[in-house]
Amino acid sequence: MLRLFLYLFLILTTTFTSEAMEKKPYHHLPDGTFRNPEGSPKRDPNIKWSYKIFNEERKKIKIEFPNDHVVPRKDVLENLEKNKNNDYVAWIGHATFLIKLGDTTIITDPVFSKNTGPLIFGPKRYVPPAINLNEIPKVNLFLLTHSHYDHQDAATIRNFPFKDSKVILPLKLGKYFRNYKDVNELDWYEKIQVTKDIKVTLLPAVHWSKRSLWDTNKTLWGNFLIEYKNKKILFACDTGIGNIYKDLGNKFGPIDMTFINIGAYNFFPIMPIKDKSVYHTNPEEALQVAKDLKSKKVIGMHWGTVVLSLEPIMEPPKRFKNGAERFGFKKDDAIIFKIGQLKLLKDILN
Repeated sequence: MLRLFLYLFLILTTTFTSEAMEKKPYHHLPDGTFRNPEGSPKRDPNIKWSYKIFNEERKKIKIEFPNDHVVPRKDVLENLEKNKNNDYVAWIGHATFLIKLGDTTIITDPVFSKNTGPLIFGPKRYVPPAINLNEIPKVNLFLLTHSHYDHQDAATIRNFPFKDSKVILPLKLGKYFRNYKDVNELDWYEKIQVTKDIKVTLLPAVHWSKRSLWDTNKTLWGNFLIEYKNKKILFACDTGIGNIYKDLGNKFGPIDMTFINIGAYNFFPIMPIKDKSVYHTNPEEALQVAKDLKSKKVIGMHWGTVVLSLEPIMEPPKRFKNGAERFGFKKDDAIIFKIGQLKLLKDILN
């Protein structure tokens, strides 16, 4: 009788386990880690990263940028106050934006530290945030795309003045927000109705996650689709190019406005091909992704703040603007902000 019971138990356990495994989405691996959408490009495992070579090459980069690359802090604060009742987009730097939609102010991937690394380590920004953390307007919605230090900043999270804001982030990142009141983890394609007028959906991206030697891909990453009234805004996680974007364009497009990374793409001579990164689009690839998404306007971000790769620091926006027409965009539809600049949403989407 005992043998029969054990036999039935093993059969049932195996069946339920197999069914559970079969039902897991492709990007969920059996060990609890995550992977990119099926068919995405992959980094060659035979290529070994060299901090020695990277640091030697990085020293050759000239930190030179035009005076008007950064809006004076006084003007930034005045513009935020003057437009507090308008819908707007303001670039704080790198991937940090303030996006005002109705009564909701969104902040994306906020990083206000001097270094984009653990504690005092990691690359140091050559342009500070447009304003200080304690000067940002009241934030209602905090969006975090992934765990890398230039997007998830421990000091900013710890000192964030509006811990009552709703936080939306990919799976397994909620543990970093223990003192926040409303933390929501999403899997790809899951959504949250934030207000009557705003809905947020997490969508796939071609990237990865890591904050230590032991947690590679243990937290998810993703793009945010923000639906506001009759408009669609896509805020990209750091992403490489991939077939997934044609699928997303067909399912969710057209997109009215896409924010996408246009910097951190050149790791030659460590990587064998210049201007090519599996996990960060170069400016032309960013335009291709925006085209695949059926975007009407595309905003280039993730440049002009900190040296994360080996292209000249002012190269990304030039290539982005110059390449726009080849991908079906007018030059004015490929939008570049100055750090601290505020643009009204109606003017961007016009």
